[in-house]
Amino acid sequence: MGKPLIFITNDDGYSARGLAALIEIGRKFGNVVVIAPEQPQSGKSHSITMYNPLYLRTIRKEEGLEVYACSGTPADCVKLAFDHLLADRLPDLTLSGINHGSNSAISVLYSGTMGAAIEASFYGRPSIGFSLTDHSADADFRAASAIAETVVAKTLASNIEMPMCLNINIPVGTPEQIRGVRVVRQNEGYWKETFVRRQDPRGNDYYWLTGDFYNAEPGATDTDEWALDNMYVSVVPIQVDMTNHRQVATLGAIFNE
Repeated sequence: MGKPLIFITNDDGYSARGLAALIEIGRKFGNVVVIAPEQPQSGKSHSITMYNPLYLRTIRKEEGLEVYACSGTPADCVKLAFDHLLADRLPDLTLSGINHGSNSAISVLYSGTMGAAIEASFYGRPSIGFSLTDHSADADFRAASAIAETVVAKTLASNIEMPMCLNINIPVGTPEQIRGVRVVRQNEGYWKETFVRRQDPRGNDYYWLTGDFYNAEPGATDTDEWALDNMYVSVVPIQVDMTNHRQVATLGAIFNE
């Protein structure tokens, strides 16, 4: 069968340290192809480019590794890989990240990291998004890299039902401080945004987005937020179906004719 083909992308850009960490891990298991954005694309979610051309630039080519930079979004990177560059042989596994900053709870909806992972899952292949809950430029990726390597090994060795898309978040800490891994559910919470208004030198108003996350179920012990707060790696299986199944019957009684 030969070596597994592993596709890697992210939303922090092709030169990000987290991406370099995933490339190093991927090369331990198989041949690696990377398409990552030219520029940081955080918060792009599942957006795609429709009204501008996409450019693909070769960054690096060597035995077992190809790296490209794409002018588009993380989801664009996946589409270019699966529908063009790797159309003759789809990857055995897709990895996205390692993101600078958490993508737990509702952040999964905004995340370009997870947008790419979810897009890859549409093709019937396993995909995993990795995020480290540290936004700093000098973030320590040792624990995240160790976790990612273990997860990749177990995924490739297991017969997991498809589609499979995992949202994995790693708390800040040394490898010794991580207490373990927990498969949990997505926390119910929300972001309360604040816009800071300022003026440019010409007197025009502009706005900076900021905000805080509010945990709507602080007592729950089966969520990603609880796991991270207690120094566990959170693993949340993600699905595309956003139907509120609990309301189907009730609403059907009201609206069906």
